[in-house]
Amino acid sequence: MTTLVVCLDRTDDVGRKTGLRSPVVGWEAVRALVTDVGLADPEDSGVNTLLESLRVAQDLRDENEEVVVAVVSGDHESMVSADRAVAEQLDDLIADYDPDSAVVVTDSAEDERLIPIVESRVQVDSVDRVVVRQARDIESTYYLLKQFLADEELRQTILVPIGLTLLVFPLLATTVGPAEGAAAITTVIGLFLLYKGFNIDERLTRLARGTRESLYSGQVSVVTYVVAAGLTFVGLFVGALGVSGLEDTSGVVIPATRFAFDSVPWLAMAALTASAGRLLDEAIGDDPIRTSFLNLPFIVVAVGLVVRGFSAYFLEQQGQMESFVVPANEFLIFSNERFVMGAGERLALYVVTAIVISLVGAQIAASLSGSSGEDERSDGGSDAGPQDGATADGESAAPTPDSGAVPDRSDPELTDGGAATGADSPADRDR
Repeated sequence: MTTLVVCLDRTDDVGRKTGLRSPVVGWEAVRALVTDVGLADPEDSGVNTLLESLRVAQDLRDENEEVVVAVVSGDHESMVSADRAVAEQLDDLIADYDPDSAVVVTDSAEDERLIPIVESRVQVDSVDRVVVRQARDIESTYYLLKQFLADEELRQTILVPIGLTLLVFPLLATTVGPAEGAAAITTVIGLFLLYKGFNIDERLTRLARGTRESLYSGQVSVVTYVVAAGLTFVGLFVGALGVSGLEDTSGVVIPATRFAFDSVPWLAMAALTASAGRLLDEAIGDDPIRTSFLNLPFIVVAVGLVVRGFSAYFLEQQGQMESFVVPANEFLIFSNERFVMGAGERLALYVVTAIVISLVGAQIAASLSGSSGEDERSDGGSDAGPQDGATADGESAAPTPDSGAVPDRSDPELTDGGAATGADSPADRDR
């Protein structure tokens, strides 16, 4: 087994400093080349690359492998001519020594661009990149910056905001002042970081894609979502009107409670409309309706009643709302006198009604989901009826000779030559 240890030099630094033409082949030739390159430029990292090539070749030779060490150089005039020169030299080396594999030794990202040329001609078992120890931090920083600049998304995310900041800050500093300009820029940068940190761009993209798909598919929920958005704005407007009608009150508790009391009915109707549209989409579709969509409208109404009841209780306790008066009524044999319902009684009525509605919703959702499951079983499940070869009483019935039943060939016992392989019995063969 012959291994080619090849040192790549794309820009022909070796040839320009020593005047030698590549390829340089052989242990003694490469060792002499190390001295020539070191005397010409002691600071060149190519000296370390040549020494690494000799070390790798020595290690492989110690493992009783046949090794050919060579230095291949390109051309410094153009990259195309350099790559073609390296390809031609590799063809000559492969034709002369016929290696089974190769070990590539490089010292820069520029030389690593030649690796695909080597791989197209011989199997590459290893790539040894030499980094000078004294310059490791500088080398690593260089490659990190190079990878960073090669990533388009990172450039747009970091370099563009920095560039805009450097352009806008002088304008703001000369017009409104340095302090105001710095405050405005830091505010914009903070908003941008929050925008990227919470993945708002991806959320907006998914929302736009989902809206487009819903419009193209003709879902009912698109219309109900628009209606729900309108009801939400109405609820916010009504809540703001209720807060503006309050007298001067200290703190934010009373205004927030008034806002919740006035806006909750509209917000509940908005949520109910949106959930109804989603429920209609589920009903129109082929899949069975999920229990969560069946129970959602009842939960919305129950939550709305609870919030309405607690907000009314707090407002009545603070004297911002009058007590609820039940007028006298007569209906058939039922009648009641006029009475005043206190704050606690009203809250209890709201809470009990919400609990009853949520329980009714859970019961209806469970019953409907159970009925759909029974329909699925009756359409082809395990309860559809007795299978072939079984009687109505659940007992198995042997197949008749004329039934033409064919045994299942997928059973391994039937394919391994068992007793039920379908072959004729000795008595049948005698007949």
